[in-house]
Amino acid sequence: EDERVLRAAQVVLEEGIARPILIGRPSVVETRLERYGLRIRAGTDFELINPEDDPRYRGYVENLVRLGGRRGVTPEAARTMVRTNATVIAALALVRGEADAMICGIEGRFERHLRNVDLIVGRRAGVSDLSALSMLIHQRGVTFFTDTYVTVEPTAEEIAEMTMLAAEEIRRFGIDPKAALLSHSNFGSRDSASALKMREAAALIKERAPELEADGEMHGDSALSKILRDRVYPHSKLNEEANLLVFPSLDAANITLNTVKAMTDALHVGPILLGAARPAHILTPSVTSRGIVNMTALAVVEASQASAAA
Repeated sequence: EDERVLRAAQVVLEEGIARPILIGRPSVVETRLERYGLRIRAGTDFELINPEDDPRYRGYVENLVRLGGRRGVTPEAARTMVRTNATVIAALALVRGEADAMICGIEGRFERHLRNVDLIVGRRAGVSDLSALSMLIHQRGVTFFTDTYVTVEPTAEEIAEMTMLAAEEIRRFGIDPKAALLSHSNFGSRDSASALKMREAAALIKERAPELEADGEMHGDSALSKILRDRVYPHSKLNEEANLLVFPSLDAANITLNTVKAMTDALHVGPILLGAARPAHILTPSVTSRGIVNMTALAVVEASQASAAA
């Protein structure tokens, strides 16, 4: 029912990106479409799931109880969630094969959406935790930041995993990932707990993904300048400017992302959720209609690649 979602749905249809499935009350959606002067109509141009009256309601409840019954979701709670929570409905449609990808997060707290996605959609085999990758397109080019929205204080293991997942995602864009694990320590200049964590993560990446161009721990300016990096450590595995910046904490990643975005007027694509079992992405309330369209296109590519690999 959000104006941005409806406008994005029309663009997605006009550009042939996908056939949208929206969740909302038919009367409200129809009123909003007319108010905003949009041409698309439910049932003709897009499917509409009515949370107040859908024939799949009982099946959705049963699926939710099965998936969340051992995590505190009672049948009564499931019935309420399936009537009121659009993220839950979308996630259930995804796991039931009624949708190929999902986008949520336009309203409400990121953490609540994340909890529902993790509960229902789940994680890919072998992935221990979800993480979020953000892309900024700016005058210098393209830079990726991780983890910008999920884990507050990741361990060395989690940092290594999120870096490898991010590198995999970056390759989808046809870009060769070059990862810098950032710290207040520059190649061993400090031995604080945070620096040691990033150093350990770099060692784990070297062991598990030796083909990945990654190094750390290092300063942010060392990551972006080979000249500065060579003055400190000329034997770094990074041969060029890093395009993937990996942070020791959520505070560092999120603050840096939003500061750089505001200072440079960069275009933000994301957050891109990494590690989910199916294409599922949680946006933020500040996202624009174009941002929703961009993430829909990315999710379609993910779904197509997953289908081809199956």
